[in-house]
Amino acid sequence: MTRYKNINSGAQYNLFAEEKSVEKEVIADFEVKPAKAPTEEKKVAEDDAQAFSALTSVKAAPSFRFISFGSGSSGNCAYLGTEKGGIIIDAGVDHASVFETLKANGVRPDQVYGVCLTHDHGDHIRYAYAIARKYKHIRIYCTNRVLNGILKRHNVSRRIKEYHQPIFKEIPFKLGDLTITAFEVPHDGFDNAGFFVEYGENKFAIATDLGEVTERARHYMTQADFLMIEANYDLEMLENGTYPEYLKNRIKTTTGHLDNADTAKFVGEMYTSKLKNIFLCHLSNDNNTPEKAIDAVRSALESRGVTVGDAMGTLEDRGKDIQLMALPRYECSPWFVLRRGE
Repeated sequence: MTRYKNINSGAQYNLFAEEKSVEKEVIADFEVKPAKAPTEEKKVAEDDAQAFSALTSVKAAPSFRFISFGSGSSGNCAYLGTEKGGIIIDAGVDHASVFETLKANGVRPDQVYGVCLTHDHGDHIRYAYAIARKYKHIRIYCTNRVLNGILKRHNVSRRIKEYHQPIFKEIPFKLGDLTITAFEVPHDGFDNAGFFVEYGENKFAIATDLGEVTERARHYMTQADFLMIEANYDLEMLENGTYPEYLKNRIKTTTGHLDNADTAKFVGEMYTSKLKNIFLCHLSNDNNTPEKAIDAVRSALESRGVTVGDAMGTLEDRGKDIQLMALPRYECSPWFVLRRGE
């Protein structure tokens, strides 16, 4: 069962403070024993000390820390890390609020190893240069073609190249405790990528902005314990909506976006008991609702006999097979601590 914690502080952002200690109770039985020789007493004391240490020491299993700062056409940005630090995935949300929220959740700027960009569209890269310019140790990790796309499409300082660290699809690289692999996804940006992130036995796959689930994308996503996947639009809402026809057609192509039905079909097919959390991302403000996206995916899972929680951490939720959440478009999600099921 996935173990995670989150709170809603009631302030602008959802905050989480991990407990710092675990109380343990050790009950010992005492009895009078004959006196022993000094050497035997020493050995007994050492054995007792080892037994006590084994009883009272608890080693925490590796776990991810995850939060989304916003997910939609207005801006996309998330943080994924460990106890020591982590990465920012995409930079489409104001960097001041991002780092303020990270600080409130116990993450200092020097614990952010880098910014990983999925592609060059403005809602994913808008604040990338501002982050790197302010925090000099942070590098921007993306393919060379993504960087070229940024320089061609956007009014971004060419000095962004000074902070660029090239990556290559399907060649893993390490940042802190994280092992990260970029993989191909079909979209109409420059060299679009998903990310497969490993920490210990935990595996997190991120696939935002893709028109279809290709074989290579499926290869990585089916390994995930935790999945962040696009559910961009409801087909009926899109077709009956106000978008011009050329834009509707662009969205529906295999290099556009996933609709709720396609995402639900894929999740229903690929589900195994190792998958513990699904985060639906990049929901259209005009052509989708969180309720429609969740209902579609929930129905696909429940048709396979899977019980679905809403990722709010209640006792009832914790008994469910999987947790499902639509990430907020404009606000922060809760702060999650994610650990794969035992």
